[in-house]
Amino acid sequence: MQVAALLESFPGERRVALVPADVPKLNKAGIEVVIESGAGAAAGHADAAYVAKGAKIAGTRASALAADVIIQVRALGAARHPSASGLEPLRPGQYLIAMCDPLGEPQEIAAFAASGASLFALELIPRTTRAQSMDVLSSMATLAGYRAVLLAALELPKIFPLLMTAAGTLTSAKAFIIGAGVAGLQAIATARRLGAVVRAYDVRPACREQVESLGGKFVELPLETSGAEGQGGYAQAQGEEFYRRQRELMAQVVAESDVVITTAAIPGKPSPRLITADAVAGMQPGSVIVDLAAERGGNCELSRPDERVVAHDVTILGPTNLPGEVPRDASQMFSANVTSFLVNLIKKGELVLNCDDPILRETLAAHNGQVVHSRLRELLGLSKLEQQTLET
Repeated sequence: MQVAALLESFPGERRVALVPADVPKLNKAGIEVVIESGAGAAAGHADAAYVAKGAKIAGTRASALAADVIIQVRALGAARHPSASGLEPLRPGQYLIAMCDPLGEPQEIAAFAASGASLFALELIPRTTRAQSMDVLSSMATLAGYRAVLLAALELPKIFPLLMTAAGTLTSAKAFIIGAGVAGLQAIATARRLGAVVRAYDVRPACREQVESLGGKFVELPLETSGAEGQGGYAQAQGEEFYRRQRELMAQVVAESDVVITTAAIPGKPSPRLITADAVAGMQPGSVIVDLAAERGGNCELSRPDERVVAHDVTILGPTNLPGEVPRDASQMFSANVTSFLVNLIKKGELVLNCDDPILRETLAAHNGQVVHSRLRELLGLSKLEQQTLET
């Protein structure tokens, strides 16, 4: 069984799907590893480092694409447009393992399925204890939360910590984190380490304990939140009346904050609008908003994907690929996730599709020429598939 890691072709993407340190683990599982030449260069991994660990270097993309299994950081919908994915039509019997934005761009999965190749969409990995080592969304969100705070600290015209000096006392910055998922919790921890006074809000009341364990104060809003947590622990989309009331109540907390970091995202759906232009106008001049949900419309009304917007003397950032800005560590984490997934998938050098394994069942998006994931079929308006035995 041959597995190939491709050079990412999405503009500005510096991560790589496999790092040299994980090659021996795959070799031990009976997997021959191929790396497209230059795939790891932007993340600090030269071709020679892969060779030293037992991988082979493919001099051309075509030779890399001949492998049985292709692994990539971004493909299909996650590459936003076909030219960025760099994937020529794969053949029946091949497998692609990558982030593909299946819930946001299900039509891309349908188009891929027509090739006859199979697809494992890494965003669909269930949030279970056994799957934690494979959870790329959590890994990347950890880095995004950390990086968001650093961006805010650089933009803010004051420092985060309290300082008492002979020249006077500098008060702590006030940070407000909206969304206490993986990215939000890492943002809370990072802002606290930098010395900010941190408050956080999440529609899921169960997040209070996690916020407080990191030294943040949980903000309570008088809203009905039953049913706020959906499948896999993600926040569940709410009605527009709920969001309208939430925006009104949240505006005061936003106005009192020097830094606001928003992380509220619903898989496959537009980001909920939480901060209005009026709320931005109520903030102090020089305040900063970092909107981690900008890619799907943003939590802030004024944010724009990958742009720096200044409105009402408030700086609003909408970064969409913060993990890619720390490619060495992001690649290490992504590679560890993918390696665990491959070791679970490939036994004694053979790819085994075990339909009783919920990890494989939930991530398999396309197989045998059709979309097989029930949720994706529903989004595409396709009829429900009869239960069938998966064949390698």
